[in-house]
Amino acid sequence: MNGTTLVLRALHHGERHLARELTTVAERHRTDHEVHHVATDLARWSREHVGRLADTAQEHGLDLGDSAGAPSGGVLSTLREKAVQAVGHRPEPGLLLLRDLRELHLGATENSLHWEMLAQIAQATGDDGLLAVASACHPRTLRQMRWTNTMIKNLSPQVLTSP
Repeated sequence: MNGTTLVLRALHHGERHLARELTTVAERHRTDHEVHHVATDLARWSREHVGRLADTAQEHGLDLGDSAGAPSGGVLSTLREKAVQAVGHRPEPGLLLLRDLRELHLGATENSLHWEMLAQIAQATGDDGLLAVASACHPRTLRQMRWTNTMIKNLSPQVLTSP
């Protein structure tokens, strides 16, 4: 297994995870229309990235399996949410949204680093296919990061200073 394979696998996993988390956040905060609609659009971007990565990996002799990036919140996420509801200690919606945005931001940041590594590999090896996919997808990941960061900046003062 070489470095290209490692980065492709990590990025494929990261984009699938981010797509699922964005979909979960969109549904969890469906009453906040901006969050719901933007997170849904950003999840679609990550699912598209997953498909492009699977195609690119195939060209490098790597099968990344299911490329659909199925929008599931995961068993642990669902169990955690049900446990909180059962106990009755549901966090305030604003605090929950801030937590969700932080997690999304960290996931997008990790993916951004992997996109950068993939672009560096492409430049070092002269692989135009890898460079094309990194050049097409990385700007969208940067946009995901900017959205989460802006939302955190806008929400933090009102949520964290209210009694």
